[in-house]
Amino acid sequence: MKKNFLIMIVLSLTHTASNAGTLIDGIWSPANCGEKPEPPAIDVTSAENFNRSVEAINEWQDRALAYNSCLIKEANTDNDLIAKTANDTQAEFRKAIDQISSEAEKARDKIDSR
Repeated sequence: MKKNFLIMIVLSLTHTASNAGTLIDGIWSPANCGEKPEPPAIDVTSAENFNRSVEAINEWQDRALAYNSCLIKEANTDNDLIAKTANDTQAEFRKAIDQISSEAEKARDKIDSR
């Protein structure tokens, strides 16, 4: 039973690690979304430079939307995997407690019947 429990945890962690973002010092980051696009500066030194800035902003906005969509998808996947792992672990723990309690009750009944 203990061996199966450990195998389940290892498999869960392996599966989670392949899809998970990273958590460092309490800050979560997606693992597969690339670099977060930084917004461009607006250049108002001339109309031409301003127009180039607007083009850069439009390109940045497209990249930022793609990054944010990826981030949300990965965060939801990670949340689901974390919840599943925790729930599965709790279920195994409850099952182990129930089994031990049942065995202890049978042993007590056997001793009491002597």
